[in-house]
Amino acid sequence: MPDVQRLIQAVNQADSADLLLETVEDLSEAGDIVAIPTLVEVLGFNNPGAAVAAVDGLIKIGEPVIPYLLENLDGYNYGARAWATRVFAGIGDPAALDLLLEAAVTDFSQSVRRAAAKGLGSIIWSKLPIEDVAAAQQQVLKTLILATEDGEWVVRYAAIVGLEALGDTLATVQPELLSEIMTRFQELIASEPEAAICARIKYAINQLQLEQ
Repeated sequence: MPDVQRLIQAVNQADSADLLLETVEDLSEAGDIVAIPTLVEVLGFNNPGAAVAAVDGLIKIGEPVIPYLLENLDGYNYGARAWATRVFAGIGDPAALDLLLEAAVTDFSQSVRRAAAKGLGSIIWSKLPIEDVAAAQQQVLKTLILATEDGEWVVRYAAIVGLEALGDTLATVQPELLSEIMTRFQELIASEPEAAICARIKYAINQLQLEQ
């Protein structure tokens, strides 16, 4: 039996939380596309440690994960959706852009919205046709600004992180959008009640000013 198949079998036969974590870590380390279905399945288990390991493994595999995960996303398991969103964010493939845009502002789970907002700042724009990039960046900006109004502070914090990352890519290609981000940051400093978010905004402003 090939090594990866043995690792998959070990995951399937794990009979305790600790053993599941250990076997998923071993499978994730392999970085083999054959492991994708098993690692995706683990995202739906009630084992956060194993899910983190599965996320790491799927991100390590990279682009081949995206179509499988899009087709097999569990719409009824918010935990699995949250972990899957972290995978999309970690890989940064624009094939998941529409999902992230929708999830950031419409998903009922704050953990999903949080992961999507952060992930929108991590899109690898060079993988999109050059003629589609500007419009897609405008969509991301609009969605992240909307996410800064979320009722959950962790989502707003993630939106700031996403906006900073987006702004970093806009400095030379769409400076007018970067100006929109900076304007929004100044508005938020005056209105955001959470001190941690205000501190993060000030950090983002400083970082983006270095890019200008």
